[in-house]
Amino acid sequence: MGFCIAAPVGPIGLLCLRRSLAHGMASGLMTGLGAATADACYGAVAGFGLTAVSSFLVRQGFLLGLLGGLFLCYLGVRTFRSSPATEAAGARGESLLAAYGSTFLLTITNPLTILSFVGIFAGFGMGTNPGFGAAGFLVAGVFTGSAIWWLLLSGGVAALRSHVTPGWLRAVNRISGALIFAFGVGALLRLGR
Repeated sequence: MGFCIAAPVGPIGLLCLRRSLAHGMASGLMTGLGAATADACYGAVAGFGLTAVSSFLVRQGFLLGLLGGLFLCYLGVRTFRSSPATEAAGARGESLLAAYGSTFLLTITNPLTILSFVGIFAGFGMGTNPGFGAAGFLVAGVFTGSAIWWLLLSGGVAALRSHVTPGWLRAVNRISGALIFAFGVGALLRLGR
């Protein structure tokens, strides 16, 4: 389930791909693990039936959507304007932590994610009050499946990294930046509906 939730290519997938190309597998993986952690948090809210937290997040949908949309626009512009790295970046703790944290915040500001988890958990017959064991198992599965996807994506892209020219990387930055910005604009436009 976690693998299927993470696999569709959206703004987080583009960010993981770009960071894997620009900074290596560790940066791409930490980007994905930030999203996997946020998915697991929302999965826990849905799986453990924390209706008060769930209701609060749904009520704050406009504010969270606004913050998420603006953050996507910021990341899109920053990605579009960034110069390709000329050499592999070292695995500095602060940059890896920043990759993890920024993606966690971006994913956690999407309140629609919790609705998808409620639907998925209901599809598994979990209802609104599953047992702790069953809910814990599903949440662990969400995180593990998502983490496996991000490991495969960042590893695959990093393996191809040595064949990528600076010009190609510049094009990836431009395309990724424009698409991430478009996702942000789309998120902001959905707020008006």
